[in-house]
Amino acid sequence: MRTPRGFAYSGINCGIKAARKDFALVYSEVPCAGAGCFTVNASRAAPVRHAAARLPASGVRAIVTNSGNANALVGPDGERDVREVCAAVAEALSVPESSVLSASTGVIGVRLPVHKLVAAAAALAEQRGGAIELAAQAVMTTDTRVKLSSRVLSVGGVEATVAAFAKGSGMIAPELATMLAYLTTDLAVTPAALQAALSRACRASFDMITVDGDMSTNDAVFALANGLAGNPVIEESGPGFDALAEALTGICVDLARQIAEDGEGATKLVEVRVEGAPDEAMARDLARAVAGSSLVKAAIFGADPNWGRVLSAIGARVGSRRWPVDPTRATVHVQGTCVYDAGAPTGVDAVALRAKMREPHVGVEVRLVEGAASAVSWGCDLSYDYVKINADYTSLTHAAPDGTVARDDRLTNYSPGFKRALLVEALSYISKFTETRAVVKYGGAAMVKDSLKASFANDINLLRSAGLLPVVVHGGGPEITQTMEKLGHGKSEFVDGVRITGREDVKVVEMVLTGRINTELVSLLNQSSAHAVGVSGKDAGLLRARKLVGEGGRDLGMVGEVTHVNSALLEVLLEKKYVPVVSPVGLGEDGEGYNINADAAAAEIACALHAEKLIYLTDVPGILDNGELVSELTASELRRRVDDGTIQGGMVAKARSILRAIEGGVTSVHVIDGRTPHSLIAELFTDTGVGTLVKKD
Repeated sequence: MRTPRGFAYSGINCGIKAARKDFALVYSEVPCAGAGCFTVNASRAAPVRHAAARLPASGVRAIVTNSGNANALVGPDGERDVREVCAAVAEALSVPESSVLSASTGVIGVRLPVHKLVAAAAALAEQRGGAIELAAQAVMTTDTRVKLSSRVLSVGGVEATVAAFAKGSGMIAPELATMLAYLTTDLAVTPAALQAALSRACRASFDMITVDGDMSTNDAVFALANGLAGNPVIEESGPGFDALAEALTGICVDLARQIAEDGEGATKLVEVRVEGAPDEAMARDLARAVAGSSLVKAAIFGADPNWGRVLSAIGARVGSRRWPVDPTRATVHVQGTCVYDAGAPTGVDAVALRAKMREPHVGVEVRLVEGAASAVSWGCDLSYDYVKINADYTSLTHAAPDGTVARDDRLTNYSPGFKRALLVEALSYISKFTETRAVVKYGGAAMVKDSLKASFANDINLLRSAGLLPVVVHGGGPEITQTMEKLGHGKSEFVDGVRITGREDVKVVEMVLTGRINTELVSLLNQSSAHAVGVSGKDAGLLRARKLVGEGGRDLGMVGEVTHVNSALLEVLLEKKYVPVVSPVGLGEDGEGYNINADAAAAEIACALHAEKLIYLTDVPGILDNGELVSELTASELRRRVDDGTIQGGMVAKARSILRAIEGGVTSVHVIDGRTPHSLIAELFTDTGVGTLVKKD
């Protein structure tokens, strides 16, 4: 990601957390204009009070942040600790102490281990560089991913950059939340103008998100501008100010959406748009009321199109404020489907709408008739995991005498009833799955999002622990497409989910699949102790292939179909308890390399190994019929849905691979949603599963 001139960043572990990064630095080579927006919580943490008293200002050089400890509600020691940390960092950077600001996030009510931060200040300063991601990692707490955004803009004929990162996942409520955000730019701007632009940006973004309706003690948004772009100095009005405000707003909206999407336990991002309100303040309040409603959030988690909860939330807010609004005259849309209009429900197809609500982004729109003002709020659904995360937060988080904060998630900390149920269920599955062979096709969103990658690696390790013998076959379609476009190979063309692959294209396919994706996946799995071994389909002739001819004799280029699987190679690895990770490229008898559809390759490998299970991770909940998930199918029922056109597009090739696997002796095939964390475990380790199960007739 592009960063502005003159800024450097670092992120290290200083010992507050046991291993993860917990100490971050944002630094400018020259003095900056600085601005900030802070929580309105009256129980503000010490670093918030320290920074809020100093901004807006000129001469700012650095912001230092620790995670794992909030330095909040610890009495007068908190303020002294802030000053000591700022002084140590200032000395390490050779800048005035007054030019250093600080922020903290983590557990409330625990004294900050200042000695750890002071001891690490020199290393934090020495390791600064252009990698903004390191600082973003170091401020995370319950976040599952880093949050980054940037913009390039022109002011006065000069090109400049704004780059930002943020953290936030829980205790997210309007008027800031348990979130920290850092915006840096090389524009020249007065502190007053920067403050005005930042305040405007926060109003349209961070002030419009909610995860749980709880406001933290530590929320802060910082902006630094060092002027190295060389533009005419931006004042509080004019085209330059408008361009700056627009860029900051765009970045803050982007980060706000990322925070809402990463809400604790969240499975869906929720966007609520209210239109037709008498004024903007009312529209903002009503949008946040819907996004923050526990009943609305719970309904969205369950894909329940309960529009009555939306209008109830609107009506409750209107009634309590005595506003001149009649909610019964509103129009309500959920996922673009009109569910309420002209004072009555529209009789929508609930089954089809439920299918739409299983998507990772859910939109709710309420159109009032009393005015022209509008507003947008972002939130997330309310899942079981939210309660689990926050019920255990302090009971499982412990501060050692030296200030190290660690999570103690041992089974002994839970109730006896929970432990009994968990152990009985787990032991029964361990017995059931011992020595079971399972081929897992890994692809789609699960390969793109960092949190889902980590979830998948953990799942594979758990399967091994339960006695399964997994084999992973990965795809890589999106990355192949992106790489081909970068290299000028043109737009990829697909036929029934199969990529048409030219002779030069297949080299790119092999480079991406074997040289990049396979290597990264093996490293990720081995971080979770999975004992993974990367294998190309060409290795030891693992996948022998011949040219695949499309329907009607269409030439698909260097696309192959598997003619033989060297199962002996995989047998050796499985016998030694390794996890083979296979990239689906084949070796032809002509010596050419062939691009093989990963679904088809997984099916052939499952047949050759006499696997009991074949599992496909996809970007849909499973196999759908009229938009509704089909929990279980026989092979003949699946074939009928292909023949009559119920199954279309890319799912056709997957369905044919499933039928091939069933015909080849695979006992059961599972199609599950890879966009949901731990869906692999949920499908195999529960009686009803979460996707589609296909069995023999």
